[in-house]
Amino acid sequence: MKSTEPPNCRLQLVWGVALVLVGIAVFFRIPQVMPQLAQMGQSGATLVFIRICFYIMGILLIGGGAKKIIYCLRQQTPPSNAEETDGDQ
Repeated sequence: MKSTEPPNCRLQLVWGVALVLVGIAVFFRIPQVMPQLAQMGQSGATLVFIRICFYIMGILLIGGGAKKIIYCLRQQTPPSNAEETDGDQ
């Protein structure tokens, strides 16, 4: 029995999960890094900009990983029988 999934779908699924996990890790890491950046003498506006950039990066990582996961899972699902039954009626 042959698999109907594309040959690199498993790799893309693993890559998507990795992207989502790294994106989540960015959200947990931001509160730990920001005090260290404040000790370096950065201004308040710079710290706000850096914080916003980190959050955007986390959102993009999670979104990109989720897109890869969803695309791969949609490729693996078999077609439904609803199309076949419509022709019988």
